Amino acid sequence: MGRKIEVNQNGLCLTDSEIEGFLERTVTPIGTSAKADIPKRYLGRRVYIIITKEAGTHKE
Repeated sequence: MGRKIEVNQNGLCLTDSEIEGFLERTVTPIGTSAKADIPKRYLGRRVYIIITKEAGTHKE
């Protein structure tokens, strides 16, 4: 059974056949902004970041 992500408000619909994989990262501070490190192989690729209500953990 394939997975499907659907966001009705913006019309976004992704299925397993369109997704290479999922990454879970914690957003960390950088200056006056924030970042989420991902592998360099994804440079130039279109990405979707899904914000969860649950807080992640940050270790400095």
